[in-house]
Amino acid sequence: MSREPVAQLCDIVKTYGSGPTRVQALDHLSLTVHRGDYLAMMGSSGSGKSTAMNILGCLDRPSSGSYRLNGTPVQDLDDDQLADLRNQDLGFVFQQFHLLPQLSALENVMLPMVYAGVPRQERRRRAVAALSRVGLADRLDNRPNQLSGGQQQRVALARAIINRPVLLLADEPTGALDSATTREVLDLFDELHAQGMTILMVTHEHDVAARAERVLHFRDGRISEQERRPALPTQAPPQN
Repeated sequence: MSREPVAQLCDIVKTYGSGPTRVQALDHLSLTVHRGDYLAMMGSSGSGKSTAMNILGCLDRPSSGSYRLNGTPVQDLDDDQLADLRNQDLGFVFQQFHLLPQLSALENVMLPMVYAGVPRQERRRRAVAALSRVGLADRLDNRPNQLSGGQQQRVALARAIINRPVLLLADEPTGALDSATTREVLDLFDELHAQGMTILMVTHEHDVAARAERVLHFRDGRISEQERRPALPTQAPPQN
């Protein structure tokens, strides 16, 4: 059974500059992300993976080609409509956590719902549930400087999923974390994926990418290779 497409890039070209300084960051890229996918994008600097992530996240516009997010033709939207789409349909997790230092963990997680017009009581209820989901029920009132790096990334992850996005975009989400904390955060990604979350992650770390179902290798603005995570062996039935 085919799964519903969440994000569809079709023949995307992205160029910067003009004349002798013109750079083609994406070269007729096409990519479909289906509901429930867990994808990782890898590639050297300048390969196009970050540009692709920015276009998928509605943070940049292609020079040509089309993009549909959850059925919406993104290229037809103005800046205000794009901002609404980002807030409603996308969740973002970055290497630098981008938490507001003057706000508590709870207030940081509630913030996207303010822009979405969610009533205050409902905002608090959902934010408490999201922070509990990432293991921070006892840190609601802590500000970012009172939290470890791993805890800050958990707050950022709770904030990213609070509006129930159709696509979670993670840009080097473990780049600022030690190995033990990296495993803890990736375990959370695994849990979210098991619960049906669609995840697309940029990383330069092979062990991080190995958590994904499929790895997309970028080169010269295109996907040069795809590899799938080997399926787990099927356990043999017990012998009578």
